[in-house]
Amino acid sequence: MELGYGQDRTQRLMREKVQDKWMDAYAPVRHLDPVLVGVALLLTVIGVVMIYSAKAHVTPETGPALARGLATRQLISFGIGVAAMVLAAVFDYRYFRAYSAVLYVLALLGLAVVLSPLGVEVNGQQAWLAVGGFQFQPAEVAKVAVIVGLATVLHERREDPGIVTVLVSLVVIGIPIGLIMLQPDLGSATVFVWTAFIMLLAGGVLARYLVGLAALGGVGFWAVIRLGLLQEHQVQRLTAFLDPAGSDARYVYNGEQSMIAIGSGQVFGKGLFNGTQTNLAYVPENHTDFIFTVVGEELGFFGASIVLGLFILLVWRGLRIGMMAKDRFGMLLAVGTVGLLVFQVFVNVGMGIGIMPVIGIPLPFVSYGGTSLIASFVLVGLLLNVHMRRF
Repeated sequence: MELGYGQDRTQRLMREKVQDKWMDAYAPVRHLDPVLVGVALLLTVIGVVMIYSAKAHVTPETGPALARGLATRQLISFGIGVAAMVLAAVFDYRYFRAYSAVLYVLALLGLAVVLSPLGVEVNGQQAWLAVGGFQFQPAEVAKVAVIVGLATVLHERREDPGIVTVLVSLVVIGIPIGLIMLQPDLGSATVFVWTAFIMLLAGGVLARYLVGLAALGGVGFWAVIRLGLLQEHQVQRLTAFLDPAGSDARYVYNGEQSMIAIGSGQVFGKGLFNGTQTNLAYVPENHTDFIFTVVGEELGFFGASIVLGLFILLVWRGLRIGMMAKDRFGMLLAVGTVGLLVFQVFVNVGMGIGIMPVIGIPLPFVSYGGTSLIASFVLVGLLLNVHMRRF
C-alpha cells in the first residue's frame, strides 16, 4: 500500500512539474498587448480597402481586375505578415541579440544581390528581387536587421557611449546605406539615417557626437548629389519641393494633385470608391507612396484623422513598451521600431500634404507592398516580444 501511495505521489509530482514547465513556457502570452495587435490589423484592413479603391474604377475594362489582383496580393502578404509577427514574438527577443550578426550579414547579402543581374528595376530603382511571382525588397528586411544590430551594439557597449561606440555604429548603418544608395533608393536611406540617430540618442551617446553625426549626414547628402548618385528625377523632385514655382511642371505635378485630392475630401470625404482624383488616376502611385491621398479624398478629414489616430495609438503603445522593457536591449528595440514607424508616417503623410519632398516612402501597413507589410508586422512582433517578457 505504501509503495502504491509513493508511486501515486511521484506521478503527481511529475505531472505538476510538466504543468509548471508548460505554464512557464506560455506565461509571456498572458501579457500580450491586444491593443497593439488590434491597431496593426485594423490599419492593414483599411489599407487593403484603400488599395482596392485606388484602382477599382481607373478604367471600366481593367480597373476591377487590377484592383482585385492588388488586394489579393496584399491579403497574401497580410497572412504571411501575421505569421511572421507571431514568430518574432514567440522566441525570446534576447535570442535575436545572440544572432544579430547573422541577421545583419544576411541582410547585406540581400542588398548586394539586388545590385546584381538578379535585381529587378522598377521606376529607375534596382531595389527588388523576383521570388515566385512576387517582388521582394531586401531594404525592408534590412531595416529590421539594422535595428537589431544597432540595439546589440549599443547594449553591449553601454558603459562606453563615446567615440568607439559611435564609430562601430557608423559601420553598422553605413554599409547598408551605401548599398541602398547604389540602387538608388533615397527614401529607404533616409529611414536608416533617422532610425539610427534616434537609437543613438536613446542609447546615451554623448550630444557632441550626435551633433557631429548630423553634420556628417549633411555633408554626405551633399556629396551624394554632387557625385551624381541620385537619378535626375530624384534631384528634380527635391528641387521641386524647394522651389516649386521655378521647377519643371512634371516634378511638381504629383504634389499638386495629391493636395487637390486631399483638400477635395473636405470633412467627411466623397465616399468610398467615389474619389474623383482617384478614379481619374490624376495622382500617380496612389496605391503605394500616395495612398494617403485616397484616404483623404474618399474618407475626408474624419477618416484621415482616424487613420492618424491609429498610428498615434500604435506609437504610444510602442513607447510604453520601451519604457517598461526589462533591459536596455529591449528598450532599444522598441525605440528603433517606434522611431522608424514615426518617420515613415510623417514623411508619407507629409508628401501628400506638401510639407515633405517626394522621396518614395510607403505608409506602414496601409500602402501596397508585400515586403514592407511583412517587415512592419515583424517589428510589431518584436514590440510584443519585449512587452510579454518585461517581468
